[in-house]
Amino acid sequence: MSLYTSFAVAGAGPTIGGRIVKALLERGASVVALTRPSSASTSSPLLEGAKIVTADYADVKSVASILREHKVEVVISALAYGALPSQSTIADAAKEAGVKLFVPSEYGMPTEGGKGGHLVIKSQFADHLKSLGIPSLRIYNGMFMDFIPWLTAVGAGKFLVMGKGDASFSSTSLDDVSGFIAHVLTSFQPAKLHDATFRIQGERTSLNKIGALYASKNIPVEHVTSLPEGYTKQVFLQGMIDQGRASSGWDNYVDKDVLENADSGNAAWPGHHWKSVKEVLGL
Repeated sequence: MSLYTSFAVAGAGPTIGGRIVKALLERGASVVALTRPSSASTSSPLLEGAKIVTADYADVKSVASILREHKVEVVISALAYGALPSQSTIADAAKEAGVKLFVPSEYGMPTEGGKGGHLVIKSQFADHLKSLGIPSLRIYNGMFMDFIPWLTAVGAGKFLVMGKGDASFSSTSLDDVSGFIAHVLTSFQPAKLHDATFRIQGERTSLNKIGALYASKNIPVEHVTSLPEGYTKQVFLQGMIDQGRASSGWDNYVDKDVLENADSGNAAWPGHHWKSVKEVLGL
């Protein structure tokens, strides 16, 4: 069986989705960027060279027609949390169009066996793919390094940490995650990708260690019991970090971190230099 060469990316925004498009294009792949009518990402330089197609994700027949027209072999979802329900209809369209592999929107902490919030939504979608008979490829990378300032309210002038801040977690840059996805999708035989899971990690660190980097730049670090109003997502994520669940090696079934699993997928990209938090954030 030959390597995959034709891809569609749903949710090709400026963070992970657009970067996946760019990384695939750099490897010579044919890429369709699916965008919703209300999306402003169509003018992104990350999409230069891609076929940009506006699609109503709820219209199964229309999306299936687009996928067939462009002979798409692999659908990659980069939809954000609020748009995750749209994955189900895109998967239905992929089934109708004969797509061979679906990469769901994971790109975070492990969700298999998850019992709360978006972990359940993502696990249920994996079950939906199985019911359709579409193989999936899941990527776990812990926290995006690029989002750490957002996570800790650095924009407000301080590095805020809830809890002790000493729990280790996995962090990986957006560029490394997108590059890894493009690498395995265009380098591995399909049999090695179908129903596979890759756990990757750019750096294993803690909020206290990152805080020390910020302190060296004269940005004060504070341990707090709550974050400012409007930081709901950050509260949730810092809570996951404090519990150890933001490691790529976390196993929801046994409820513990399996350290040797956290960077087990890194070996799939031999010779690659994985960026550090210090590099990505310029600290």
